[in-house]
Amino acid sequence: MSSQPGPAMMAPIERIARFIAGGEEACLSAFADDGVTIVENFAPYLFTGPAAAQRWAEAMRAHTTRLTNLAHRFEPACDFSITEDRAYFSLPTHWSGTVDGRRFEEDGGWAFVLVNEHGDWRVLSYGWAVTRFAMS
Repeated sequence: MSSQPGPAMMAPIERIARFIAGGEEACLSAFADDGVTIVENFAPYLFTGPAAAQRWAEAMRAHTTRLTNLAHRFEPACDFSITEDRAYFSLPTHWSGTVDGRRFEEDGGWAFVLVNEHGDWRVLSYGWAVTRFAMS
C-alpha cells in the first residue's frame, strides 16, 4: 500500500478546492451522495444531514465573496490509511489570495474521510483547521 493517496483520491479534493476558488457548481460532485459531514471555520461551522454539501456550498460562497485570486497548494498527506471502501488522511494546505485588496496567506489542515461510491472516490467528511493566517 502507498503512503500517499493516489490521483483518484486527490481528484475530489482538487474539485472542492476549485469550488472554493471559483464557485464552479459541477465541482460539488466531489461529495458523497449521502451522509456528508463538514466542519468549517465559518458559521454555522457544522454542515451535516440532508443537503449538507449544498448548504456548505451556499455558506462557502458567502464566505469567499470578498476574496479574489485564490490559489492553493497541498503538501504531502499525513496519516494515510485505507480499509475496503473508505480512506482517511490529513492534508496540509496553503491558501493565498486577496481580501478587500490586501494579500493574505492561510495555512491549515484538512482531515478527510473518503468513500468509494460508484467506482469513484468521493468526500464523505472533512474538517478544516487554520494553523496560521497572515495579511500584508
